[in-house]
Amino acid sequence: MNTTITLGEFLRTRRARLRPEDVDLPDFGGRRRVAGLRREELAQLAGVSVDYYTRLEQGRVGNPSEAVLDALARGLRLDPDEVRHLHRLARPRPARRAGRGPSAQQGPQPVRPMLARLLEQLTDAPAMVMGRRMDVLAWNRAASALFGDFERLTPAERNIARITFLDPASRELYADWSSCARENVAFLHLEAGRRPDDPRLAELIGELSLRSEEFRRWWAEHPVQDKTSGRKRFRHPLVGGLDLAYDTLRPADDPDQALITYAADPGTPSDDALRMLLSWSAAPVA
Repeated sequence: MNTTITLGEFLRTRRARLRPEDVDLPDFGGRRRVAGLRREELAQLAGVSVDYYTRLEQGRVGNPSEAVLDALARGLRLDPDEVRHLHRLARPRPARRAGRGPSAQQGPQPVRPMLARLLEQLTDAPAMVMGRRMDVLAWNRAASALFGDFERLTPAERNIARITFLDPASRELYADWSSCARENVAFLHLEAGRRPDDPRLAELIGELSLRSEEFRRWWAEHPVQDKTSGRKRFRHPLVGGLDLAYDTLRPADDPDQALITYAADPGTPSDDALRMLLSWSAAPVA
């Protein structure tokens, strides 16, 4: 993946979503050829020349300063995830040394022992360990009961984004499928910013782009969002509706994997349904 091209796409999509009145600029009327802010308007907001910003958007500025990037972020009204993503795209880190670089990331990713122990102890809450590229590295019995039997999938197929877009059952399971799918696209954009030289990630994005029109359309919008916490609604074929909160535990020294847990609010119909589902399930622990 060419990071300079991606930087230009990111800047253009963020310009397109803003209007002059959104950033306290006068709009003198007139027909705009494209939606959103013009290049000269964003350059004015960021305090740089129009020529410099144009070259930056075209990928002809090799190493923009952090001050310029922060000024652009303020002008574009970026949120914290988007600001970090902008810096990664504009100032990509050099490739890691042998044993830590892209080739080292192609083999199986071991689950951190502490996350594995926590997973074993979570018996009443669906939980899984997510690795690089949204790969599912490990899961508990409750996760199999909620999401389906990961054991029947090959390791290459155990990927949250791949399942969401390519498994028809996911459209029935998620009550708001499009929202969940968009979150996956946004997180994959973050992954692409973190690992622009990862061939397996590029392969995954290419496959999803070829096989899913929705993924291709949403990917072009360049959304960016980390997976931290929130709520998801499910339509489970056995117990019906479930409204669950999820949280993400990511080790500070290893951002490449995270423990994701799901839980129902105590005393709610979702809590009763989840308990019933777990009591019916006899799937083995992975």
